[in-house]
Amino acid sequence: MDLYSLFLLGFLGTGHCIGMCGPLVLAIPTQAGRISAHIFYNLGRIITYTGVGAFMGGIGVGLSVLAGAAGGDPMAWIARIQVAFSLVASAMLLLLGLFRLGILAEPDRMAIASPARIPGFRRVREGVTGGGNPTAVFLFGLMMGFLPCGLSYAAFARALACGGLLEGGLLLLVFGLGTVPGLFLIGTGASGFVRRYRQISDLLSGMLMIGIGVSLAADALQAIL
Repeated sequence: MDLYSLFLLGFLGTGHCIGMCGPLVLAIPTQAGRISAHIFYNLGRIITYTGVGAFMGGIGVGLSVLAGAAGGDPMAWIARIQVAFSLVASAMLLLLGLFRLGILAEPDRMAIASPARIPGFRRVREGVTGGGNPTAVFLFGLMMGFLPCGLSYAAFARALACGGLLEGGLLLLVFGLGTVPGLFLIGTGASGFVRRYRQISDLLSGMLMIGIGVSLAADALQAIL
């Protein structure tokens, strides 16, 4: 169910990707717009997502182990920290879901992609726009995975409470795969079609974030009680 939910979150976030990543995807020039260029780009993004997901999952496990080593029953400490992470992730998902539904105003830094501060970004972008060098396009994708994005932050929050490196990496791998169809549409010139349904996709992705958050909170409260 978690894997299915994360895939849907990526897939339904296509409308959001129009404003967030669309202009950057369209920076890949026409001569580099063949399918292979977009495969390299999306491969880079998914690798970054997977790595961050594994890192977030590892943080949860690492802190649990350290807490257990400090004294007391290690399994009890692990359970407590997992519950705490679940509640934190739930709160983040609920907040991000409210942003997506438009009930709360989304911070400016999350509404528009601003990758210029990423070290080496300008040089890589020059390689992309100057002819679509495959290596540059791949690096471009790697960097785009670090952009401040409500959708990816929601997926990262879920990975925090997943309980392991592999689990976190797998969750974000599936999320990344879910984003691929929409970004392929944008990159191949179908952004008008995607934009038409942006309001619906934002509504569905926001509801899904809230649903995942509520599910996490319910599991955590059940463990407490």
